[in-house]
Amino acid sequence: MSKTNAERLLKQSNVSFESISYPVDLSDLSAQAVSEKIKFPLSSVFKTLVLEDDQKNYLFAVISGEEEVNLKAVARASSAKKVSLVPMKVLESLTGYVRGGVSPVGAKKAFPVFLSDRAVDQPYIIISAGKRGQQIKLSPDDLLEFTSGILYRNR
Repeated sequence: MSKTNAERLLKQSNVSFESISYPVDLSDLSAQAVSEKIKFPLSSVFKTLVLEDDQKNYLFAVISGEEEVNLKAVARASSAKKVSLVPMKVLESLTGYVRGGVSPVGAKKAFPVFLSDRAVDQPYIIISAGKRGQQIKLSPDDLLEFTSGILYRNR
């Protein structure tokens, strides 16, 4: 299987990761479905959401599959008055990624990354590799370091 842009960038930077593939069902792109297909707990599968703040700045919120995004918490962490999810129709043109394949690594532009503190005590987290059906397993510390990410409390 060919490497995604995210995988190539991590490899070039000598970040240790494991690639995980799974069959895609376009009717269910949820973290729960991914968790079941790759046979890893939902607590370790993280989803990447693209948000826009009140100043028209974009950012990635990376949260556990067990969580819902707390927009107020992300706004606080990013020093914004408020944030909102970007509309699905602009997702691909903005990031280069489609719904169900958004990665905080290797997007068209490097937006700030906010990682939920649920990742803190985990030896690894699993994030999208930038395409549906492809995931990356890596340490949360490596993701934070590679993206210059910020750990935040999603509550």
